[in-house]
Amino acid sequence: MDRVTPWRQLVHGLGPAIGPGSLREALRAGLGAAIGLAVTGLFLLSPEADLRLGLYLIAPFGASSVLLFAAPNSPLAQPWSALVGNMAAAAVGVAVCLSVSDPVWRIALAVGLTIVATITLRAVHPPAGAVAMTAAMNPEAVAKLGFGFVLAPVGLGTLALIVVAVIYARATGRHYPFRQFSDPGPHGTADPAPSERLGLSHDELTAILQNYRQSLNLGVEDLARLIGAAELQAAAHRSGPLTVQAIMSRDLVTVGPDTPLDEVADLFRDHDFTSIPVVEAGDKYLGVIFQLDLIRRAGEDAFRYEGGFAPAMSRLIRRDGEAPDAGAIMRRDVPQSRPDTPVGALLPLLSDGGCHAVPVLNRGRIIGIVTQTDLIAALARQSLRPT
Repeated sequence: MDRVTPWRQLVHGLGPAIGPGSLREALRAGLGAAIGLAVTGLFLLSPEADLRLGLYLIAPFGASSVLLFAAPNSPLAQPWSALVGNMAAAAVGVAVCLSVSDPVWRIALAVGLTIVATITLRAVHPPAGAVAMTAAMNPEAVAKLGFGFVLAPVGLGTLALIVVAVIYARATGRHYPFRQFSDPGPHGTADPAPSERLGLSHDELTAILQNYRQSLNLGVEDLARLIGAAELQAAAHRSGPLTVQAIMSRDLVTVGPDTPLDEVADLFRDHDFTSIPVVEAGDKYLGVIFQLDLIRRAGEDAFRYEGGFAPAMSRLIRRDGEAPDAGAIMRRDVPQSRPDTPVGALLPLLSDGGCHAVPVLNRGRIIGIVTQTDLIAALARQSLRPT
């Protein structure tokens, strides 16, 4: 057994502490920051802007952009932390700048008091220290602007970054601001997602974060999500060697992409299915239609044409050349599985309510499907077996 020496610990500690990131995410964050700063510059830059002092598009905005666009789930990046933290730092910086003449003490006090203020206001935002330092290092400009520096550029610039971050996150499939523990669940009810129903209250989760001094790095919602994911992963280990091939439904009822929706509706009714795979010649997998897709599409049509739901459903499945076919409403982004995939790997996919069935593929051909019912039955059988 290799002995871990202090030297090896030191070398290991100098390595990256952040997990590997994808190039796609890096480009997403970088583009967002560029857009955010460009929009902020449109608000703040003017022919009269003193770019030499950098007080209108200040350097701390770059640091704020890193948090808002690259780490939008961090508590340090949330709107309250960013806006209140930066503005409180600006106010502290201006006050110290106007009352302390020595540059060393001015800078030290501005940053130190900013830390005290932002912790007290529950608005810790690392770039706020740079905001205070920017004010302390530019006494002439601060004397000219006074406490107006708090509103512009700091307040207005930070608010512009936040607005762009909210819009950009929604447009690129991310959550910002991050979800709160008390936010509605995925179905719009007070119940959290199934994987996050831990039996732990908000106060208990908060106490865990505080005990481990992680309240600045992790939100309560994120902690609940991570604990739920860890529990599902542990349950997957306990499911043993059981594979998807052993529990999947094999006698499949499928439709082609050009199948009329009235036939699809008949299949749902006749077989009491909630999902039907869409294939082309040779059982080549294309996607899945969920029963919910028909209901949702009819609801959208009812809203679009200002009619009732029943007429919209009738119009959706009629055969008059106008109704969409199966290929028009199928989902292509459904998670997929291989026959030798462990059953436990499907737990996080089928337990959060976002996916109701996982197609099983072999070289692009569908050979089975695992529904939530299949998974529950398999786990029930496993629980009855003697250990």
